[in-house]
Amino acid sequence: MARRVLIVDDALIMRKRIRDIAEGCGWEVAGEACNGEEAVALYRQEQPDLVTLDIVMPKMDGVTALREVIGMDPDARVVMVSAVDQREKLTECIRTGAIDFIVKPFDVTRLQSLFEKYLAA
Repeated sequence: MARRVLIVDDALIMRKRIRDIAEGCGWEVAGEACNGEEAVALYRQEQPDLVTLDIVMPKMDGVTALREVIGMDPDARVVMVSAVDQREKLTECIRTGAIDFIVKPFDVTRLQSLFEKYLAA
């Protein structure tokens, strides 16, 4: 059975890039969301093995969505995705329960390594 990932980013092009890399590493995409509200609802419905979660999004930002996901599932595996200037927010996310992070624009090799690491976990 393939591991399942939920991809959350307000930019369609970023979701597509992450999807392509995830699928290339053997992951099944459980769903995609463009804001934190959708992410929380899809997480509840799909219970994916991993979430890639952008920090800056409309309606509900990634930090708030992370808190909601961790609140309903303390064992959730969430990888934060952020721009270089979001270091303070990333630190907050790691303290909240995120297991890893990638910085945009991300290196494809780094993202592939991340998916391979958590595929085996």
